[in-house]
Amino acid sequence: MSALSWGRSASGLGRALRSCGRRGLLPEEGTLSVGLGPRRNYSASPCEQEVRKDWGHVELLEVLKARVRQLQAESVSEVTVNRVDVAQLPEHGGEGGSFQPPRKAQVGAKGAAPGSSGRWAEKLDKEKQTLQKRKQRLEVKLQKRAQKLAQKLKPKPLRMEPRLLSGQLADCLYHWVRGTPESLWQEQLSQALKEAPQKLSLEEKQALEDKEVEVQLTVQQQKLLAFFECCLLTGHLPLAHHVLVDHHGRPNKQQLLTLAMYNTIMLGWARQGSFKELVYVFFMVKDAGFTPNLLSYAAALQCMGRLDHNARTIQRCLEQMAQDGLQLQGLFTAVPLSEEERSMLLRAVVKAQPTFSPPPRPPPQVNTSPLLREIYAKDSPVCYPKLHLPLKTLKGLFQQQLHMELNTTICVESVEKAPVLTEETVHARKTLKNLRMQWETALLRALQETKASQAREAHEGRPTLYPFLCLLSEHEFVQLLMQALHALPAQGESLVALAQELGMRAFNRRMVQKQKLNNQVQVLEQQYTQYLHLLAADTQVAEPCLPRQYWEALEPPKALREQPWPVPVLLQLGRQLAEILVQAVQMPGSLAAPQGSCRLIPVLYHVYSFRSYRQIGILKPHPAFVQLLAKAAEPTLTFETVDVPMLCPPLPWTSPHSGAFLLSPTKLMRAVEGTTQHQRLLERCPPAELHGALDALTQLGNCAWRVNGRVLDLVLELFRGKGCSHLGVPPPASEAPRPPEGHLPPDAPPARKAELRRELARCLKVAREMHSLRADALYRLSLAQHLRHHIFWLPHNMDFRGRTYPCPPHFNHLGSDLARALLEFAEGRPLGPHGLDWLKIHLANLTGLKKRASLHERLAFADEVMDDILDSADQPMMGRKWWMGADEPWQALACCMEIARAVRTPNPATYVSHLPVHQDGSCNGLQHYAALGRDSVGAASVNLMPLDLPQDVYSGVAAQVEIFRRQDAKEGLQVAQVLEGFISRKVVKQTVMTVVYGVTRYGGRLQIEKRLRELSDFPQEFVWEASHYLVRQVFHSLQEMFSGTRAIQHWLTESARLISNAGSAVEWVTPLGIPIVQPYHQDSKVLVKGGIQSITCNSGKDSSQKPNTLKQKNGFPPNFIHSLDSSHMMLTALHCYRKGLTFVSVHDCFWTHAADVPVMNQVCREQFIHLHSQPILQDLSRFLVKRFCSSPSLQHQSLVQRVQITKLMEMLQSVPETGAFDLEQVKQSTYFFS
Repeated sequence: MSALSWGRSASGLGRALRSCGRRGLLPEEGTLSVGLGPRRNYSASPCEQEVRKDWGHVELLEVLKARVRQLQAESVSEVTVNRVDVAQLPEHGGEGGSFQPPRKAQVGAKGAAPGSSGRWAEKLDKEKQTLQKRKQRLEVKLQKRAQKLAQKLKPKPLRMEPRLLSGQLADCLYHWVRGTPESLWQEQLSQALKEAPQKLSLEEKQALEDKEVEVQLTVQQQKLLAFFECCLLTGHLPLAHHVLVDHHGRPNKQQLLTLAMYNTIMLGWARQGSFKELVYVFFMVKDAGFTPNLLSYAAALQCMGRLDHNARTIQRCLEQMAQDGLQLQGLFTAVPLSEEERSMLLRAVVKAQPTFSPPPRPPPQVNTSPLLREIYAKDSPVCYPKLHLPLKTLKGLFQQQLHMELNTTICVESVEKAPVLTEETVHARKTLKNLRMQWETALLRALQETKASQAREAHEGRPTLYPFLCLLSEHEFVQLLMQALHALPAQGESLVALAQELGMRAFNRRMVQKQKLNNQVQVLEQQYTQYLHLLAADTQVAEPCLPRQYWEALEPPKALREQPWPVPVLLQLGRQLAEILVQAVQMPGSLAAPQGSCRLIPVLYHVYSFRSYRQIGILKPHPAFVQLLAKAAEPTLTFETVDVPMLCPPLPWTSPHSGAFLLSPTKLMRAVEGTTQHQRLLERCPPAELHGALDALTQLGNCAWRVNGRVLDLVLELFRGKGCSHLGVPPPASEAPRPPEGHLPPDAPPARKAELRRELARCLKVAREMHSLRADALYRLSLAQHLRHHIFWLPHNMDFRGRTYPCPPHFNHLGSDLARALLEFAEGRPLGPHGLDWLKIHLANLTGLKKRASLHERLAFADEVMDDILDSADQPMMGRKWWMGADEPWQALACCMEIARAVRTPNPATYVSHLPVHQDGSCNGLQHYAALGRDSVGAASVNLMPLDLPQDVYSGVAAQVEIFRRQDAKEGLQVAQVLEGFISRKVVKQTVMTVVYGVTRYGGRLQIEKRLRELSDFPQEFVWEASHYLVRQVFHSLQEMFSGTRAIQHWLTESARLISNAGSAVEWVTPLGIPIVQPYHQDSKVLVKGGIQSITCNSGKDSSQKPNTLKQKNGFPPNFIHSLDSSHMMLTALHCYRKGLTFVSVHDCFWTHAADVPVMNQVCREQFIHLHSQPILQDLSRFLVKRFCSSPSLQHQSLVQRVQITKLMEMLQSVPETGAFDLEQVKQSTYFFS
C-alpha cells in the first residue's frame, strides 16, 4: 500500500512540475541551471543564428551548447530529479577552467554596454530568479506533501491508558498513574476491586435467571470479541488493548463491550505478567459498571502468581472475590485455563492461603442408563475385537496420516481418461505454470498491501481483519487462494458460499498450525502410540476396555479449545480473501482472443445472477481460463484432508469436541455453520450421559476398509468410455443432449418459439445435472483408485437427531449402489458352516426378485441361478450380464464374485470373506411406531410378529388402495376407472415409506405424480388428478392399518405446535441420553457490509430467533422416530463390539461378515426389545412438562400465556393409549431385519 501511495504522490509531483510555466537558462558563476519540464519551442536554432549575426559568435556558441545539454537532460527525466542539475560549460578555447565571457559580454553584464548581448543576459537573469522562486515553492510543497504522506502511513501510537467516563475514577487513575511507584500497582488493584460498583453483568443476570439461556451478541459484538481473541492468538495484545481503550472511551461504542471482552484482554496481560496494563482493564471494567467474575479474578491472581506478589495483596483480592459471592474452588473447576495457567493461579492462592489445595480431579463418571448397564458392567466377559494389523504397521500408518493432516491438503491423481499429449496440451500446461507463478507473486503483494491497510485501520481503533490475516503465513494464504481458484466451476460460485468456505478453511488450517506450534503433535504421537497397544493384533493390555476408556486412562493433556469464529467473521474474512483473488489474478488478453491485445484482463469476474427469485453475487471465471484448464487437462485433484478417509484408526470420541481426525477439528454433532445451540446442549450435558453415543461412534469409525479392485476396474472402464446411466456411471459431457441448431425465421409462430425455448432449457438442465453427477463420480472413483492398495478408516459423527454419518463426504458406504460395491471389509472372516448360505440370501435380496419369498426360497433361487452367478463373476461385460438386471447391480456383481470364489474353494467354510452382508429393517419407522403403540395390526404388517413369509407393508397399502379404487370405480368415479391396473407397490412405496417421517399430502402427491409419469402407458392428461386421488387413498389406508401410529403421530405434532406457539423450540433427550433440539426458527438476515458486495445470509437455525411453528410441528414426529432408530443402531453396535463382531450401518441397514449374521440378528432383536421396554412416551412426556411447563417465571406471565401453558400441559400429559402387542415376539420374527 505504501508503494501505491508513493506512486500517486510522485505522479502528483510530476503534474506540479509540469505546470511550472516558462523555463530559461539561469547563468550563475559560470554555470547554467537545467529546468525540469517539456521541450521548449522558442529555443535557439540554426535559423536564429543566421538572423542574429551581429551577436558575438563565441557567446552565442557557448549559450547554444548549454541549451542543448539542458534539453537532453529534460528528455531523460522530468519527475525523478530531486534538485536542479547544473551543467558546467567548458572554458572558452576548449581547455579546462571556468567560462570567461568576452569583454563585450562582461560589459553588458555590468550594465556598461548596451546591445543585444546585454538584453540576453538580463533576460537570462530574470528567468533564473523566476525559476529559483518556483523551485523553492515546489520544494516546500513537496516536503509538506511527503510529511503528510509519512504521517498518514505512520501508525498511530497505541494507547494503553484508558479514558474513563466517570470523573471520580478518572481523577483517581490519574493520580495513581502519575504518583504511584510501579511496585505498588498491586495495591491499586485491591482498591479498584473494592471501589467497583456492585452491578451484575448482563451475562451474570442471565445466568442467575435461567442458566440455559445465553446472551445473544449482535453481529458487531461477535466481530469485536473475535477480534480481541484473535489478537491474543497472533501476539497483537497491545493492539487489542488499544481498540478496547478506544471503544471504552466513546459512550456510543462502549455499549458494545461485554465483560467477556474485558476478560479476554485481562487474560492476555496476565499471561505476559503485565500487571499495570491489567489494572488499566480493571479500571475500565469498574467504569463500565460490570462486576468482575471468576475469569476476571483468575486473570488477576494468575498475574500475581507470575510476578510473585506479596500474600497480603493476594489475600485482599481473595476477600473481595468472596464478597462478590464467588467461590475459590470455582477458579479451578469452572474457568477454562491451561495447565500452566492453573499452576500460576495455584501459586498465588497458596501464597495467601498455604493450607489450600485445589479440588481433586473428579472420579470417572459411569453411565447409569438401564439400556447401557450391560455395556459398562465389569463383571461380565467381553471379547472386544482387535485389528488384524501389527503395532509396527499401525505406527507407520499413523505417521502417514499425521503428515497428510499437517499438509492440510492432498493431491490425488484423476481417473479421467488422460488426453493425448499434443503440442497444444503441452503448451497449455506450460502457459498455466507460468501464469501460476505470476499469480502467486501478485497474490502475495496484494495480501501484504491488504494487511498493511487493515493494520492502519486497527491502529485507528477499528476492529479489522488484520489479526485474522496474521493467523497463517502469507504463503499459506496464497496457496489457499490458488486452490480455491482452480476449484471454481465454469458456471461460477456464489460469493457467499465461496466466502464461507474460504473462512472455514482458514480456521481449520489455523487449528492444525496451532497444535503444531504448541508441541501438541509430539504429545499426540506419544499418546497415540500407547493407544495402538489396545488395537494392534500383536499386543495385549492388562484389562480389556473400550477405546474411549483406554484413551481417557492415558490422561492426555487437555488443551484449551479455540471457539469457532462467528459466521459474520467467517464471511468477512472469506470475502476479503475472495476480493484479493479477484483483484490480483490477471492474464493476458491474448488468451481470450488470439488477435487481441496483450494487456492484462481479470481471470475472475464478479457478476449478478438470479437464483430462484433472488439476485445473488457470483464469482465467475473467464471462459478463456476455463478453456486453458480444459486444454491443459491436468491429471490431479486436490482435496482437503478432512474430505479423505483416514489412513489410521481415528481418535476415539471423548467429548463433544474431541475425536475423529488427528489434528483437524471435527464436530461431534454436525450442524449448519453458526448454529451453536446443539453444541451448548452437548457441553452442558453431564459427560457420562454421552458415553453411549461416543463409544458407538468410535466403534463405527474403527472398522477398517479396503477397495474392491475388480469392481473398480470395471467401473473405470465404463467411466472412461461413454458411461452407463442404467448402472449409475454418469456419461461424459460429450454425451449431453445437443440443443437444436439453426435459427428460427422471424415469422415463426410464438408456439414454435416457446417450444424451442423449452427445449433449450431442458438441454441446459440435463447438461448441468450430468456435469454434477460426473464430478461426484470423478471424486469418488479418483479416491477409490488412490486408496486401492491401502487400508483406510471412516471416522463418524452424528446429526442433531443422533443419526450417524461418515465424515469423509465423497467416498463412503452411505452412497449409492456403486459406492457401496467399491468397499469391502479390510479384515476377512472364514465363512464357517452357514456363511455361504448368507452370501446367497444376500444376493437374492440385492436382485429385488424375491422380496415376498422366505429365506429358504431365496436360498433355493440362488442355487437355481448359480450358472448366471458364475457367468457374471467370470464375464461381467462379455457374458450374459445377468447381474445388470438386479435392483442393486454393482453390489450384486460384487456378491457374485465373492460367491464364485467361495464355491470354487475346496472347502467353502474356510474361505475368508471380506464382503459385507446386509440385514435391512422392514419399514423401520413404522416398526418403531408399532412398538411404541403396542399395535398388533401394525406390528404384523411390518414383521414384528413371527410369520412364515415376510409381510410387505407397501404391497399391503397398495392392496388396500385398490379396494378403495374398485368401490369408487363402481360408483362411476372417472379417475378411479382410469387407474385400473396401474396401482402397484412401486407407485405407493415412496409415499408409504416417508409418511412416517412427516411427508405432507402435497409432498406425497409429487412423489406419486413422478411414479405415474414413469408409466409409459398411463394417460398423462390424468396424472395430476390421479396423483391427488391416490395420495388421499394412501393416507386413508395407513389410517386404517396403523391406527395406533396415527394417534402417536398426532400427539407429537400437537405437542410441538403448542410448544412452538409458546415461543420455544422442541427439545428432548434420546433413550441413550443425547440432548436434542430442533433447529427450525424464523429466518433472520445477517448483513456483512462493504467490499465488492454486501453479503446477506439467512440465519434460521439458532435459538436467538423465534421458532418456526410449521417446521417444528411437522418435524417432531419424524425426528423423534429417527432418534429412536439411531438409539437402536447404537445399542446394536455396542453389543456387537462387545461380542467381537465387525459392525457398520447405514441407518436401519446393518452390515457384518457373512459368518456373523446370526449373532448380529440376535443382538439386533434383543436390543429392539430392550429399547422399547422402556417407558419412552411417558419419559418424553415428563421431560417436556418439566422443560416447558415448570419454569419459575410462569407466575410473572400474562393470562394468555398461562392459558397457553395450561393447554400445553394437558396435551403433554395425555399420552396415547397403547395396545396389547407382546414385544417378546420380535425375538422369533425372522423377517424383522432380513
